[in-house]
Amino acid sequence: MSDNNSLNALIEGLRRLPGVGVKSASRMAFHLLQHDRAGAQLLAQALQQATTQIRHCTRCHTFTEKEVCDTCTDPRRDAAKLCVVETPADQAALERTAAYQGLYFVLMGKLSPLDGIGPKDIGLSKLFERATDGVVQEVILATNFTAEGEATAHVIAEALKARGLKVTRLARGVPAGSELEYVDLGTIAHALVDRR
Repeated sequence: MSDNNSLNALIEGLRRLPGVGVKSASRMAFHLLQHDRAGAQLLAQALQQATTQIRHCTRCHTFTEKEVCDTCTDPRRDAAKLCVVETPADQAALERTAAYQGLYFVLMGKLSPLDGIGPKDIGLSKLFERATDGVVQEVILATNFTAEGEATAHVIAEALKARGLKVTRLARGVPAGSELEYVDLGTIAHALVDRR
């Protein structure tokens, strides 16, 4: 199919999505072109609009179409609490729970020295500036429970504790509705250590 440059470009574009290989990208491309050209046009327009309209909030770094996102400007939010997450997707997941009514700071990544990602790359200086603004009283670390997420949380916690702030970490443990015999040993061990 060497004469199908547009098709090949579409397949290569779809391959950029996480978890999408050549076969999946090919299936998607053929489906869109053969069965859903209107959907393909809608997808193309949505991608074009998103890439030109969406930016990072100047205050918390989440995705928004405005200078400052709706969460940061909501007067009902508790400005004394600042939840630190790795990505806008993590923030969206926390928001869907409706259990947290404070503000956020999105790191846009995690520390990963092996990949050359250090404190400057994820905006730690801006986080420290925001957390020590005199309004924030508690910083909740909600980084992922991976090696990099744990290292990131540790670095942030140590730096903020040295500045006199209260720092807490999301609890971890056995998921609700699970049976112990099917839970991995690391999760059970953390649940025992973090019991309350």
